[in-house]
Amino acid sequence: MITYEEKIWKGPIVGTAASFAILDPAYTATVPAMQVLSGAFDTLSHAMETYLGSSDADNVSDDVALAIMRNTVVNMRRLLTDINDMQARGNLMWDSAMAENGILKVGRLTDFQAHQIEHQLGAYTDCNHGQGLAVIHPSYYRHIMVDAEEKFTRFAKEVFGKDSAAKGLEALTSFIEECGLPTRLGQLKSRVEITPEVLRKVADSCNIIKCNPRELSRDEIYEILCECM
Repeated sequence: MITYEEKIWKGPIVGTAASFAILDPAYTATVPAMQVLSGAFDTLSHAMETYLGSSDADNVSDDVALAIMRNTVVNMRRLLTDINDMQARGNLMWDSAMAENGILKVGRLTDFQAHQIEHQLGAYTDCNHGQGLAVIHPSYYRHIMVDAEEKFTRFAKEVFGKDSAAKGLEALTSFIEECGLPTRLGQLKSRVEITPEVLRKVADSCNIIKCNPRELSRDEIYEILCECM
């Protein structure tokens, strides 16, 4: 992902992929704790957004996505107890590889609307990606929960051990707070002030995903962002 500041755009540049990668958690030892947790939340976000896309019935990718989400939460909590837990860091590296190596996307179209909103927010500001996602996800999910209640209920049960979609969303929100991640846009420490005017520009220019539980309008995206202030 790159930010093209002159064009106020943030997005992917696709090039030749590596044939293989060696993941060694020892290389994360000097990464600041908050950045580790921010990156791990991005992993959780990727798995959630893939899971909430359009899939066929009893898709094995759903089962794998839920396992990745559950394991990510478990190991993030281990790091809250001991930030130097190398086994937990290694598990999170594995989770991150599984969340974005294409396996979870087999047999489905993905959502990724929260990512698109955050990417455009990042184009107008200099906020941390994972932390921006942590702020946006609960508000976005409050808007679309009724449009995918069965999937949200299964997410609640299998990831957080809750018995309803609403309680699962509450658990996700509490987990974000538990991790010390931001819950409001004003906590993102952006050098660019995040104002309603900036959020209007973000809403009017971000990519709109058509295969999520419900396609959003630009006014609703603006409403979601304002709820995050």
